[in-house]
Amino acid sequence: MNFRPRSIGARIAFSYVAVLLCAMVIFMTSTAVVLYLQMRNQLGHYAVQDIETVEGLLSFAPGGSLVVNENYHNHPESKRVLDRYLEIVGMDGRILYRNQHLGVLALGGVPLPTEGAGGYSEHSTVLGDGTRVRMVSRRHTLDGRPLLLRLAYSEEPIYTAVKELLAAAALIFPLMIAVAGVVGLRMSRRTLEPVQQITRQAERITSRNLHERIPVSHTGDELDHLAEVFNQTMGRLEHSFQQLRQFTADASHELRTPLAAIRSIGEVGLQQDGSRDDYRELVGSMLEEVSRLSRLVDDLLMIARADAGAIQLRRSSTELIALTRDTIALLEPLADEKRQVLLLTTEGPVRIDADPSILRQAIINVLHNAIKYSPPGSPISIRIGRDASIAIEDTGPGIPLEHANRIFDRFYRIDSGRSRDAGGFGLGLSIARWAVQAHGGEISVSGNTFRITFPQPLIAS
Repeated sequence: MNFRPRSIGARIAFSYVAVLLCAMVIFMTSTAVVLYLQMRNQLGHYAVQDIETVEGLLSFAPGGSLVVNENYHNHPESKRVLDRYLEIVGMDGRILYRNQHLGVLALGGVPLPTEGAGGYSEHSTVLGDGTRVRMVSRRHTLDGRPLLLRLAYSEEPIYTAVKELLAAAALIFPLMIAVAGVVGLRMSRRTLEPVQQITRQAERITSRNLHERIPVSHTGDELDHLAEVFNQTMGRLEHSFQQLRQFTADASHELRTPLAAIRSIGEVGLQQDGSRDDYRELVGSMLEEVSRLSRLVDDLLMIARADAGAIQLRRSSTELIALTRDTIALLEPLADEKRQVLLLTTEGPVRIDADPSILRQAIINVLHNAIKYSPPGSPISIRIGRDASIAIEDTGPGIPLEHANRIFDRFYRIDSGRSRDAGGFGLGLSIARWAVQAHGGEISVSGNTFRITFPQPLIAS
């Protein structure tokens, strides 16, 4: 089963302790290896010096036996600690001498062809009783007879020193790990305290207090950046909630008006005993209000689908002049009722990559707005530029500068000449802005002129 603390602070502290433990194990292992190698090399150095000393202590007795003066030692200070093993053999493997410390044990058998030749042969081996030794071999000639000198020191003190080092580390490690764990946990908690503050503040925020923000320490670190991003997100969420509340309130108000009118007309019709023509007039009035209600619902549904991203543009190469002419043809009956003239001027054919049905809706809404608020008998100019721009200019009261930035907001109306009596809900220009921006364009107003522009690339013919 994997051990995984639930707290981030505990996981950080655990990771810190785990890394520290691994580092300590690697360090102690490396130290033990280096200590072993250094002590073994020092042991080999002692053996080389002693074998040179032994060469000067060799002699043949009158009976032909080999004699070594063991009473002399090159390192009297080390003799108290180290006892050497000495073996001298002939090149045929016959034992010529073994010191008392070696006894019946052997440092080797028949000399190898390269053993001790041209210098010192140094290697580790194990005696018959299990003692690990570091041995140095060297060939020597005494009175014309070739000999092989083998001198060794026990490596057991080295292993004992390494074991003691590791044992001391094993005793110290738990204390160090415990201290590191406590320190790591406190440091992680202190480091994550800003996160806890953000969490506590976020838990207090509801739809009623979206204006509240996370305190920013302005340290420039990652947690500071997290708080700033969270505040920005809360700002966007607050704005969305405000739009939603406003949209709901405005939609409810707009829906209530035609419903109230239908109810009022129906109640009046029930209270009077009218003729057939009177009832036809009442039904006609009710149908007119139902038509207004249907248009409002259609606009609301389109806005809702647009906000949800459910409307997919079906782009194609669209001739802007032909599309505008089709739109003018649709609205000419409304203009004829007010004796208005729709004048189209162009600088040349222009093609753009657009969804014709969506773009037509944008032009219809803007042009219908111009027809609605222009005086009877006035001209309305529609100009199409080579830069794929559409300018619609009327002779109505115009849009005051202080309202220019809000005229495209949903349900927004200007009191002067722009009331519900004119038949609008304040959604047409909002839909037009969405349709234009969905194509990457921009729509703006200046006085009596609405201007729609589209970005590059353009396909001009």
